[in-house]
Amino acid sequence: MRIRVLFFGVLRDIVGLREDSIEIPDGSRLESVFEHYARHFPRLREMSASLVLALNQSFSEPSAPVSEGDEVAFLPPVSGGSAQFTQVIEDPAGHFFAITRDPIDSLGLAHRLQRGEDGAVVTFEGIARNNTKGRPTRYLEYECYEAMAIKMMAQIGCEIAGAFQVGRVGMIHRLGRIEIGEASVVVVAAAPHRKPAFDAALEGINRLKKLVPIWKKEYFADGEVWVDGEWDDSVTKARS
Repeated sequence: MRIRVLFFGVLRDIVGLREDSIEIPDGSRLESVFEHYARHFPRLREMSASLVLALNQSFSEPSAPVSEGDEVAFLPPVSGGSAQFTQVIEDPAGHFFAITRDPIDSLGLAHRLQRGEDGAVVTFEGIARNNTKGRPTRYLEYECYEAMAIKMMAQIGCEIAGAFQVGRVGMIHRLGRIEIGEASVVVVAAAPHRKPAFDAALEGINRLKKLVPIWKKEYFADGEVWVDGEWDDSVTKARS
């Protein structure tokens, strides 16, 4: 049977491919797909305790069965006006989640989420800073597994809205090149009172950075590097 395989971030550099299509025996499991590539690229085996496998845009156990036409993704540890969105989810409750390659309109998102009964709207902006541990940064670049990322953002936002009893939650993440001082991600929480709004916004960015398959590459005057992150403990790694 034939399956589609995707690689992101540093894993794309290791394998030298963004996408591959391979034939595997009927009855194969996800771990067999990993082994297929690990035999050719030993670095994958070295990273197996931190990389994650996704099956059809959902985190999956290595023992999961693979079927004809499935999409498998190799995921490294996550790093986190008139904009055109490449992915959007807006549910009936008014929560809003999007991925874009344009500058993020934070104020517009806040206005979109605010209701008449809300007495607090908290906006978090993740900004590209000009250095990392004193090493001057020129700019950042983000990429993600878009179809899976937007689903995870919506899941996180809706869970947070219920847990913290806020009215609406919104998240927008930007991809591509981010200049110093620009926002790469915005999380907004609107609620009748300030404490739930603050708590929800903080929880939102913390979970987004550990659960959503988005990766950051940092560019310096003397080189570039993929920023290492860490998956949340709840996510099963390719190999324990």
